[in-house]
Amino acid sequence: MLDHLIKGATVVDGTGAPAVTADVGIRDGRIASVGTVTEASRTSEDAHGLVLTPGFVDPHTHYDAQLFWDPYATPSLNHGVTTVAAGNCGFTLAPLNPARPGDADYTRRMMSKVEGMSLVALEEGAPWNWHSFGEYLDALEGRIAVNAGFMVGHCALRRYVMGPEAVGGRPSGGQMDAMLRLLHEAMDAGAWGLSTTQSGTHSDGDGQPVASRHAAPAELLALSKAVGEHEGTQIEAIVAGCLDQFSDDEIDLLVEMSAVAGRPLNWNVLTIDAAVPERVPRQLSASERARKAGGRIVALTMPILTPMNMSLGTFCALNLIPGWGEVLGLPVPERIARLRDPAVREEMLRRARSKEAGVFRRLTDFGRYVVGDTYSEANRGLTGRVVRDIAAERGQDPFACLVEICSHDDLRTVLWPMPTDNDPASWALRAETWQHEDVLLGGSDAGAHLDRMCGAPYTTRFLGDCLRGRRLVGLEQAVRMLTDDPARLFGLRERGRIVEGWHADLVLFDPERIDAGRARLVHDLPGDSPRLDSRALGVRAVWVNGVEAIRDDVVTGAVPGRVLRSGRDTRTVGTR
Repeated sequence: MLDHLIKGATVVDGTGAPAVTADVGIRDGRIASVGTVTEASRTSEDAHGLVLTPGFVDPHTHYDAQLFWDPYATPSLNHGVTTVAAGNCGFTLAPLNPARPGDADYTRRMMSKVEGMSLVALEEGAPWNWHSFGEYLDALEGRIAVNAGFMVGHCALRRYVMGPEAVGGRPSGGQMDAMLRLLHEAMDAGAWGLSTTQSGTHSDGDGQPVASRHAAPAELLALSKAVGEHEGTQIEAIVAGCLDQFSDDEIDLLVEMSAVAGRPLNWNVLTIDAAVPERVPRQLSASERARKAGGRIVALTMPILTPMNMSLGTFCALNLIPGWGEVLGLPVPERIARLRDPAVREEMLRRARSKEAGVFRRLTDFGRYVVGDTYSEANRGLTGRVVRDIAAERGQDPFACLVEICSHDDLRTVLWPMPTDNDPASWALRAETWQHEDVLLGGSDAGAHLDRMCGAPYTTRFLGDCLRGRRLVGLEQAVRMLTDDPARLFGLRERGRIVEGWHADLVLFDPERIDAGRARLVHDLPGDSPRLDSRALGVRAVWVNGVEAIRDDVVTGAVPGRVLRSGRDTRTVGTR
């Protein structure tokens, strides 16, 4: 007898094949039958007019901490994501050296700064009862509603072996050997591989460059070689050029890391903008070089425009503009005084519009900012208005106007920049770029930057756009890009397709309604900390390993997810 039968669905199996109308039976966590099913079932539902797809795979998240207080990985699970890849960008909560209990506090403060996680939530919401990477994975086993795989972070490896010297230091021969042993132990326990960062935007809770930024190429290559000695592993790497355009040295490094490991390397995130037409070919030249050298480099890119709010009062992307951090890091009264100085604003704008600002130049059209939440009587009625219009009424330039508005709120004002790349030429370039063999959809950062952005709903928003919006790709191709493509990159065993015998990770949705609601600020993290959330529209149900985990955008309370471990749950994806 079947556990559940889904009758008459439009089945899009994830391979890109044309959709078919079929019944799908589930038994013991697997897809038991596809076609015309007559076998009896304990429960069933009529799915005529609805689309059934494999569960979506998000290749870049930071759910490492959130899963402890939110085993449902919301809102990703609501939007059909049944498998998440975490432990990215060189940052993980394990391993922790038992000889230095203070390293847990250092890690929490680093994650709060670099990934925008609530420090209170990190302190109160996770048990911090592990030391080894395997113990961390064990702490999640059996208590999560999604499938989750984890890279091991380079910063954690360095901190465990080198202590405070990990920031600013280079490992001795003995320390390098210890770091390699630790990496091997993590992969033996199920780590998917190594993640690392060399990005100039990544600083720890003390404001210092994070540990992995101090690694020389020889260290990165030694660690990469170790990754290649384990089954079903990967590399994820961030360098400064990910934000705009790679340097020759960065391309050389990424190519060598992938080639020496014999494993795919993915990076995040390829920003596609028709106003900068040279960026895409430059970034993808790394992939072309890698293939010639026996490696593979995969660029992640988002298929939607993910809004991210800004603030002059708290750390955000504006702090990363060259020269801006020096002003925005001052105490609030002094910061306001400096921002009100026309000469200071002029210099800030000059730096913001320079080539060195790279991708952050996209944030410099302050007239296109929309005012969000305000907190003073002087700003009453401004929420939802565009700064350019307010500035015209007041006879001010937009940046001066924005500073005045924020100053009235003691810099607490929430600001939403309108995207500059929402034009037909940029969307056409995206559609073309998505077809490249080394481009993969993803890069949501779900679980990070919680009060600034909400990238998790990219799956439903993309499908809605494909079905009823720009229609840049067909439904079957869109589903493959969200399911089988990432599953194959990570070597997931028997996931990513609707095939008899495979794991029953499934999404059932209404094609007339599938979409994501507007992001809204909620206070549901430990310590009443805020985050942005988004409703899933049109998603009827989500199954993880054959168990219903979501019904009509509400979690069922079941926790059928699994910690996916390299080798056991992933197979090796070669580069040749």
